[in-house]
Amino acid sequence: MISFFRSLQAFQPDWAALLLRLIFGGFMLTHGYNKLTGFAEMSADFPDPIGVGPQISLGLTVFAEFFCALLLVLGVLTRFASIPLIICMLVIAFVIHGPDPLGDKEHALLFLGGYVAIFFYGPGKFSLGRFVGIP
Repeated sequence: MISFFRSLQAFQPDWAALLLRLIFGGFMLTHGYNKLTGFAEMSADFPDPIGVGPQISLGLTVFAEFFCALLLVLGVLTRFASIPLIICMLVIAFVIHGPDPLGDKEHALLFLGGYVAIFFYGPGKFSLGRFVGIP
């Protein structure tokens, strides 16, 4: 049994990268999909934390939470896709929920930690980008 685990040792970081991408990208897709499909209804009341207008703020959020999360799940342009997600989570945690208690920031901070880990590690071997030649 121990030899089985030792034989998998070389693949463990790549399995971890795959799990990080699937979990953090997959869960974020649900947030982004709801914003994408409800764009018209949400655009008038969406928060404008960086002063560009609610429609543009919502568009940037949909770009990060849906399209960049989808790229993470697929493992295509993973490091580039994680940057908008990191920025989005920073804005949510420290601007939108800036004065709020830690419990209100916790969700965004957990996602932030996952996206920072994905940014530093990259997509791993088990990614679509590796098979088509896109890092």
